[in-house]
Amino acid sequence: MTANVLPDSDRAASKVWSRTAALLSGLLAIGFGIPAAYGTYYFATHDEVWTFMGFPTYGDGPFVDVGIPTSVLLLAGFTAVCAAEAVVGFLLWTRPRLGGWLSFALLPFEIAYWWGFALPFGPIVGLLRTAAVVMGLRRRE
Repeated sequence: MTANVLPDSDRAASKVWSRTAALLSGLLAIGFGIPAAYGTYYFATHDEVWTFMGFPTYGDGPFVDVGIPTSVLLLAGFTAVCAAEAVVGFLLWTRPRLGGWLSFALLPFEIAYWWGFALPFGPIVGLLRTAAVVMGLRRRE
């Protein structure tokens, strides 16, 4: 076996980890992205934060507490991050190495929005995705 060829078991494990990370990215992209897109539209047309099931979506969180008011630009930025998350998920599925490195690059922006909008599930799913990416990349070495 040469240094550049992975055993079949490592290749299969790497694929499983990468695909798991891709699915978690998809969950983040859809779970936050669709409400973010609608929330951006709603805020632009009503000048107030959209409320879903009694909870304000993407407003009244730590961003507001530190003096960053909810705005169309802020919401559109989060929507763009969610769209980038969808691209990362696709790349994790099709080109795992590139998708993995892009997921690391996107993570600080995601963390900022998850914190700023007080989204408790973002960090949990993000941590799981990052762990899956690390395991997938480790198996590729």
